[in-house]
Amino acid sequence: MQRSLQGRLGLSIGLLLTLLWLGAAAVTALVVRGELDEVFDSALQETAQRLLPLAVMDVVGREEGDLAQRLAAVRQHDEFFTYVVRDADGHVLLQSHAADPAAFPAYAGPGFARTPTHRLYSEEALQGSVRITVAEPLAHRAMVAREVQIGLVLPLVLVIPVALGAVVLAVRAGIAPVRRFRERLEARTARDLSPVPAADLPSEIAPVATTLNALLARLKTAFDAERSFAANAAHELRTPLAGAIAQAQRLRTETTDPAARRRAADIEATLKRLTRLAERLMQMARAEGGRVRLDHSSDLRIVIRAVVGDFGGMASPDRVSLSLPDRPVMSDIDPDAAGILLRNLLDNALRHGSPDAPVAVTLRGDGELIVANAGPALPPETLARLTGRFERASSRSDGSGLGLAIVAAIAGRMGSPLVLTSPRPGSDGGLEARVKLTGPALRAD
Repeated sequence: MQRSLQGRLGLSIGLLLTLLWLGAAAVTALVVRGELDEVFDSALQETAQRLLPLAVMDVVGREEGDLAQRLAAVRQHDEFFTYVVRDADGHVLLQSHAADPAAFPAYAGPGFARTPTHRLYSEEALQGSVRITVAEPLAHRAMVAREVQIGLVLPLVLVIPVALGAVVLAVRAGIAPVRRFRERLEARTARDLSPVPAADLPSEIAPVATTLNALLARLKTAFDAERSFAANAAHELRTPLAGAIAQAQRLRTETTDPAARRRAADIEATLKRLTRLAERLMQMARAEGGRVRLDHSSDLRIVIRAVVGDFGGMASPDRVSLSLPDRPVMSDIDPDAAGILLRNLLDNALRHGSPDAPVAVTLRGDGELIVANAGPALPPETLARLTGRFERASSRSDGSGLGLAIVAAIAGRMGSPLVLTSPRPGSDGGLEARVKLTGPALRAD
């Protein structure tokens, strides 16, 4: 809740509305209480002024010496207003059936008065010889005020949860564009630097998206320039390197000095390693910036058979064993990218594997490619860094250190990670590389 903008808005708006409603209910209760006091005071005054003429007629019509009268109730009921009629000397002449004379203080003149338990109104007639006092228990007023307050609060008990739910839904609907923007960002891979759609963002968040897309554009330009430089540099090096290798080979054939021949052979070997490095750099640029998926599918067996055939022509035919399914395995992976991936896996396996055992290349019907070679097992720390650039299994290796990095780059762009296992399953040594050439169009026919 503390980190969620939706939670913060919902909580703050909900609490604010709740406090406002409770405050409004409290103020309304106070206003209603004041209005009730005025209504009850008016009722007290009206009652006294209506009863006084009747009491005067009753008192005047009595014979001298009659005792005070207590009016009997016609039927049982709650009497909230009680009254007493007294003479100038304070003697009770008439009273309601539930009146308690002890609750009525001494007459202090017409008007309102209050005791700890009652609200009173007094009036007089016949020059003060007949006096009436009407009383209402304060507990009655408190009970009515409490019922009014309960009537104000009870609807809020139902309204507040419904209103809070409506606030949550409204905030969620308002934050929906921000949530969609976040989901688009979370779905991005590290290599996807295209602009993030942000047309539906609110104006408060839109500048952030604009700045982010501008940053992505600058990063894409920088990475494209880097890849372009590496590819162009490697491409431009191929021609002078081929010329230098030809000159070294010519020097070897023309000289009769054994030492010069050895130096020319060393120069040729170094130039060939540099040529392989330039080729790997071009493949790395292709893996990181080229298109990996196509709009159509092709049979992976054709590409794998062609690449294995090339290596079979350069090495002994029994150095590579190939296992392919009988049915075509279709994939939308670019055949060039698949060929670069397998070529580097095979080159790595042949270069670092045992020369006494063949390298096994297997394509399964579900599109998983497995390349395994024999040899000593690699420790986990070495296995973990093999996919880094210019990383070699040992310092004695003459490889470029880019083969598995290229494979990992292509596999990552396909969405299928390169899995390296050493020792290979079912053996005490060797290395097995697995990558699934999956895609939306992958299927086994």
